Amino acid sequence: MPTQASKDLETFDNPMPERDYTIRIETPEFTCLCPKTGQPDFAEISIEYIADLKCIELKSLKLYMWSYRDEGAFHEAVTNQILDNLVAACQPRFMRITADFNVRGGIYTTVVVEHRKPDWVPPVPVDLP
Repeated sequence: MPTQASKDLETFDNPMPERDYTIRIETPEFTCLCPKTGQPDFAEISIEYIADLKCIELKSLKLYMWSYRDEGAFHEAVTNQILDNLVAACQPRFMRITADFNVRGGIYTTVVVEHRKPDWVPPVPVDLP
């Protein structure tokens, strides 16, 4: 296989570090294993962030997400681990990870975790008429 899963996250320089703008990434095919049964868990992982000096490179993100395919993980733990790793890689001003897991045992789980740089102040939303 020419490409392998990897925990290495690459970044590139933010082309507009002077501006707050939102980057949204959807990963509809995330999989990991239930740590109790070994059965696959499927989720859509949504990433929203405001970059500071670095942005996440998407191919490395794809390989990173793929690296969880054969790992057992509770929904809460894997969502927090993804946030920690992405924050460590790019040090964003703000990041939110939303993990919408498919049904398991008749229960849907959604986990939302956030990071905010201590000195970052979010812009005031503009309400247009």
